[in-house]
Amino acid sequence: MTLSRRDFLKLVGGMAGYLALRPFSRVLPLPEFPQSERLGRLVATLDLVSVPRADYPSVGRLYPDTVVPWLRETVAQSNDPQVINQRWVETPQGYLYSAYVQPVRNLPNVPLQALPPGQSGFWAEVTVPYVDFVLENPAPLSPWLKHAVEMRQPTRLYYSQVMWVDQIRVSEVTGNIIYRLSERYGSYGDVFWAEGAAFRPITAEEIAPIHPEVDPAQKRVVANLTYQTLSCYEGQTEVYFCKTSSGRKVDAQGNPTDTWSTPVGDGHRTWRKMISVHMAGGTVDAGWDTPGVPWCVFFSGNGVAIHSTFWHNNFGTARSHGCLNVAPEDAKWIFRWTTPVVELEPGDVTVGMPGGTQVDVREKKY
Repeated sequence: MTLSRRDFLKLVGGMAGYLALRPFSRVLPLPEFPQSERLGRLVATLDLVSVPRADYPSVGRLYPDTVVPWLRETVAQSNDPQVINQRWVETPQGYLYSAYVQPVRNLPNVPLQALPPGQSGFWAEVTVPYVDFVLENPAPLSPWLKHAVEMRQPTRLYYSQVMWVDQIRVSEVTGNIIYRLSERYGSYGDVFWAEGAAFRPITAEEIAPIHPEVDPAQKRVVANLTYQTLSCYEGQTEVYFCKTSSGRKVDAQGNPTDTWSTPVGDGHRTWRKMISVHMAGGTVDAGWDTPGVPWCVFFSGNGVAIHSTFWHNNFGTARSHGCLNVAPEDAKWIFRWTTPVVELEPGDVTVGMPGGTQVDVREKKY
């Protein structure tokens, strides 16, 4: 059974008392996304322009979570020398500045009908542009969710986020399979229900180590803050390269300083790796609170990590709070290649001294 959103809302209106007692029954089916192999999800309000230049007049305005066909990416020269990212996304209606368009796909899944035998749950990745969820707990507990509810914003998970699934049901309203989701690590205690078709179970094979035959002592990550790049070396051979977004030269309150908020220096060591974690920190005025951050490789302090990023597409520009943001596919490769090795269960490992893979963070050309 598949209901339109309008029919679903009518049904909900007639069953308000019943549904109030069963929050998971309010789960909405997946929306209809544009038909295109590649899509882009806006993470901010953006103007459409007829040519890929910021100084051209707008031909329209699109708002956060709008999903558009991603025809191609093009590079255009900016008149502002401070703008590093020159990439634009071409859509059927015009061009959008790529920094605020997340590359996504719409790949719904055949959901599992029950938890795998002998397992209390499984890790699952969002494979659609976004999926709406409802809370099982009466009131939100995490700051980001409290803010969303107070501002009457949609409560959603986004493409590439990874969550823990520990229950499976069939919705009495839609007849679709729905998953109960939580954050296994770093959680404030929120529990969600969402459409199961939005999630793909992660397998042990896809997180298996890359190049395990290489001596771990020969593996080294080098991040260059000047050029906002990250390279993986085996001995003197570069085996992987990607753009990154490091921390900026600002203090905890966001004021300019002469020191990078990403710790500079050679010889950092990976000390913890997690398949997914809720990341939060900072001050009341300059803090952050982000759920379901996957492929985390911690290498300095209590929380500085290389990790996947779904909330911007501005790699090559310093903009984080100190971590090294990379694209989801890059984060997953680095996660698999670095040591220590992480098993699917429990999806978290910590090592003592001397630690795992070396991470060098540099400012200058080398």
